[in-house]
Amino acid sequence: MQYDRIVSKRKDKVVYKNGDNAIKVFDIKYSKTEVLNEALNQARIEETGLRIPRIREVTNIDGKWAIVSDFIAGKTLESLIREIPEEEDNFLDKFIEIQMLIHTKRSPLLSKLKDKLNRKISNSSLDDDIKLSLYSRLESMPMYNNVCHGDLDPSNIIVTEENEIYILDWSHATQGNPAQDAARTYLLFVLKGQNKMAEKYLKFFSEKSGIERDSIKKWLPLVAASESLTGKQEDWPILKTFIDSVEE
Repeated sequence: MQYDRIVSKRKDKVVYKNGDNAIKVFDIKYSKTEVLNEALNQARIEETGLRIPRIREVTNIDGKWAIVSDFIAGKTLESLIREIPEEEDNFLDKFIEIQMLIHTKRSPLLSKLKDKLNRKISNSSLDDDIKLSLYSRLESMPMYNNVCHGDLDPSNIIVTEENEIYILDWSHATQGNPAQDAARTYLLFVLKGQNKMAEKYLKFFSEKSGIERDSIKKWLPLVAASESLTGKQEDWPILKTFIDSVEE
């Protein structure tokens, strides 16, 4: 199959532009179940009314599973922040508004956050004592049914020439607690080495949402434990620091 160009490339998936379509081709290691689950998540989020690329089909290309969806032309919020640094605060404020809009939505058929985190902790290679502390922390956390993106950072927000906003990459979507979703975003900034941005994000999100910083930070050991299963090896020292803080 011929493609117009590569839009983005990671070690285990490549997104191509093909006319009006974006084709996300997964590495051969991805199972049919994993890809269908991601497509199902995205289809369920479509039903919430959020502006996201519409799923067109799930297919198999040269033995690899692929999701075909609308191609959205524009720039990521991440690239806009990089290109216009003097507008960083305004862009970050807009980013948080988008995240808070996500949290107003409901999708009862999405996986529950608590179940996903329990499974991640169980499947991790962490010491049993740490696992026990993580389970205890998870049980103590308030659970809600808000839509949570699960992997939101400015690279997943597309701004079109018409200034329309589209939200990408719903593979980690769950229904759960917005504070956890904020903790996950905070961790993503930290793992990219953007510590100042992480702290600014936390301050702005807490002020706009009314969720206290400490309530968000209490989720960090849990989101770090989840990330430890699939994260980069070089991120482990940072993740371990957050995970170990569960016993403080």
